[in-house]
Amino acid sequence: MVSAVVLITCERNQIVRVAEQLAEIDGISEVFSVAGQYDLVAIVRVPNNAALADLVTARMLQVDGILDSETLISFKVYSKHDLESMFEIGFEEK
Repeated sequence: MVSAVVLITCERNQIVRVAEQLAEIDGISEVFSVAGQYDLVAIVRVPNNAALADLVTARMLQVDGILDSETLISFKVYSKHDLESMFEIGFEEK
Protein backbone atom coordinates (compact mmCIF):
# COMPACT_ATOMS: atom_id res chain seq x y z
CA MET A 1 0.00 0.00 0.00
CA VAL A 2 1.30 3.45 -0.97
CA SER A 3 0.04 6.45 0.98
CA ALA A 4 0.44 10.08 0.00
CA VAL A 5 -0.75 13.52 0.97
CA VAL A 6 -1.66 15.85 -1.89
CA LEU A 7 -1.70 19.58 -1.12
CA ILE A 8 -3.99 21.40 -3.55
CA THR A 9 -4.55 25.01 -4.56
CA CYS A 10 -7.89 25.70 -6.28
CA GLU A 11 -9.72 28.50 -7.95
CA ARG A 12 -11.44 30.27 -5.03
CA ASN A 13 -14.98 29.74 -6.29
CA GLN A 14 -14.35 26.06 -7.08
CA ILE A 15 -13.07 24.68 -3.75
CA VAL A 16 -16.24 22.85 -2.71
CA ARG A 17 -16.88 21.38 -6.17
CA VAL A 18 -13.25 20.25 -6.51
CA ALA A 19 -13.33 18.65 -3.04
CA GLU A 20 -16.51 16.76 -3.85
CA GLN A 21 -15.15 15.49 -7.17
CA LEU A 22 -11.85 14.42 -5.62
CA ALA A 23 -13.63 12.54 -2.83
CA GLU A 24 -15.37 10.42 -5.50
CA ILE A 25 -12.07 9.23 -7.04
CA ASP A 26 -11.06 5.68 -6.08
CA GLY A 27 -7.83 5.85 -4.11
CA ILE A 28 -8.59 9.16 -2.42
CA SER A 29 -9.78 8.28 1.06
CA GLU A 30 -10.36 11.78 2.48
CA VAL A 31 -10.36 15.37 1.30
CA PHE A 32 -9.95 18.16 3.85
CA SER A 33 -10.74 21.83 3.31
CA VAL A 34 -7.97 23.69 5.15
CA ALA A 35 -6.79 27.18 6.03
CA GLY A 36 -3.36 28.40 5.02
CA GLN A 37 -1.25 28.20 1.89
CA TYR A 38 -3.35 25.39 0.38
CA ASP A 39 -7.11 25.05 -0.09
CA LEU A 40 -7.49 21.27 0.08
CA VAL A 41 -5.56 18.28 1.36
CA ALA A 42 -6.29 14.87 -0.18
CA ILE A 43 -5.22 11.64 1.51
CA VAL A 44 -4.36 8.98 -1.06
CA ARG A 45 -4.08 5.25 -0.45
CA VAL A 46 -3.34 3.11 -3.50
CA PRO A 47 -1.78 -0.32 -4.10
CA ASN A 48 1.48 0.82 -5.74
CA ASN A 49 3.49 3.72 -7.18
CA ALA A 50 2.05 3.23 -10.67
CA ALA A 51 -1.47 3.68 -9.29
CA LEU A 52 -0.33 6.82 -7.45
CA ALA A 53 1.20 8.24 -10.61
CA ASP A 54 -2.00 7.54 -12.55
CA LEU A 55 -4.20 9.10 -9.88
CA VAL A 56 -2.14 12.29 -9.54
CA THR A 57 -1.11 12.83 -13.17
CA ALA A 58 -4.20 11.56 -15.02
CA ARG A 59 -7.34 11.37 -12.92
CA MET A 60 -6.77 14.48 -10.80
CA LEU A 61 -5.94 16.48 -13.94
CA GLN A 62 -9.48 15.84 -15.18
CA VAL A 63 -10.89 17.87 -12.27
CA ASP A 64 -11.34 21.48 -13.39
CA GLY A 65 -10.48 24.18 -10.87
CA ILE A 66 -7.19 22.77 -9.57
CA LEU A 67 -4.46 25.39 -10.06
CA ASP A 68 -1.51 23.61 -8.44
CA SER A 69 -0.67 20.60 -6.30
CA GLU A 70 2.20 19.14 -4.34
CA THR A 71 2.37 15.41 -3.60
CA LEU A 72 4.08 14.12 -0.47
CA ILE A 73 4.73 10.37 -0.66
CA SER A 74 4.86 8.66 2.70
CA PHE A 75 7.56 6.21 3.70
CA LYS A 76 5.65 4.86 6.69
CA VAL A 77 2.25 5.60 8.19
CA TYR A 78 1.84 6.04 11.93
CA SER A 79 -1.85 6.22 12.73
CA LYS A 80 -3.72 5.88 15.99
CA HIS A 81 -6.92 5.84 13.92
CA ASP A 82 -5.82 2.73 12.01
CA LEU A 83 -4.84 0.91 15.21
CA GLU A 84 -8.14 1.74 16.90
CA SER A 85 -10.18 0.58 13.91
CA MET A 86 -8.37 -2.80 13.94
CA PHE A 87 -9.48 -3.40 17.52
CA GLU A 88 -13.07 -2.39 16.73
CA ILE A 89 -13.59 -5.19 14.20
CA GLY A 90 -16.29 -7.47 15.50
CA PHE A 91 -16.97 -5.24 18.50
CA GLU A 92 -20.57 -4.18 18.92
CA GLU A 93 -21.73 -1.60 21.45
CA LYS A 94 -24.80 -2.53 23.47
